[in-house]
Amino acid sequence: MPWKDGYTVSTEKSFFDGDVRWPAGYRCAFSITVDLSVASGPKGIAASDLASPKAQFGLREGYARVKEALDRFGLKATFAVPAVMARVQARELRELTQGGHEIAAEGFKHEDPNGLSRAEEAERIALTSKILADTTGRRPEGWFSLPRQGDPYGVGAISPNTMDLLIEARFAWHGNGLADDVPHHWVVDAAAKKSILTMPYYYHYDDQWFLLFPTKGTGLEHADSLFRNWRAEFAAQYRRGRHFHMTLHPYAVGFGHRIRLLETFLQFAVGHTGVWNATASEVVAHWRTLEPAPRLEPAIWRDYPGSLS
Repeated sequence: MPWKDGYTVSTEKSFFDGDVRWPAGYRCAFSITVDLSVASGPKGIAASDLASPKAQFGLREGYARVKEALDRFGLKATFAVPAVMARVQARELRELTQGGHEIAAEGFKHEDPNGLSRAEEAERIALTSKILADTTGRRPEGWFSLPRQGDPYGVGAISPNTMDLLIEARFAWHGNGLADDVPHHWVVDAAAKKSILTMPYYYHYDDQWFLLFPTKGTGLEHADSLFRNWRAEFAAQYRRGRHFHMTLHPYAVGFGHRIRLLETFLQFAVGHTGVWNATASEVVAHWRTLEPAPRLEPAIWRDYPGSLS
């Protein structure tokens, strides 16, 4: 469908399977996001969130088990971190950075920015970037607005100003977009072809939707469905030569039986030849060589009086 301002936020045309290329002849890209936020709602992280048993488990045992699983299979991930948690986990963030993982921003408190003025949001973006850079020694390249516990939004919340402000703040990418299964341009200004590259995300491969919002059986959890989704999607993306992404929350997936399922999946994934495990910034840097600007066409869409389009 031709691009129309306000109708879609992404590059109009995706890449055909045969046009997707990964470095050094790799067949499929495999990226992992580990979300360290413990925000329980749109106001972002509060002291009560950090003190909750769920958060305390995630910050300690859950985090250690997820990192151990990644280390066991030699995998690196992008860790999404709200600025207010940087000092809480300063030692861990520095170790992750030194170990080849990536630290990306997840807001100041992982809050909903829609209640902020443009100037206030810009100030928080700048402060978040500075805090993470001071903590890890590296300025974050990416920004996440992942869903929080109890959110009504399937993919987190942004304000009308967020993407423009991220571009102004020189962020290289946004971390979670639903418009494609490969990186794509989130278009801010169609006429100027102003955009920010965006990594693909889908909640069917996000552990919290299966482990924290259960709806079947006893109502406790359905990790088996999550495992089946991971495995089926990876197999499909590998066959097509595209990109597979998963999102993990240490306070959710860090329990023993769930970690076992995660390890079983990771063993399955790394058992395939030609899999490129990369951080989000590495994937985006490569994608920029394939698609340096959004590919937009003149719109043929026409609005009519009374149309609700």
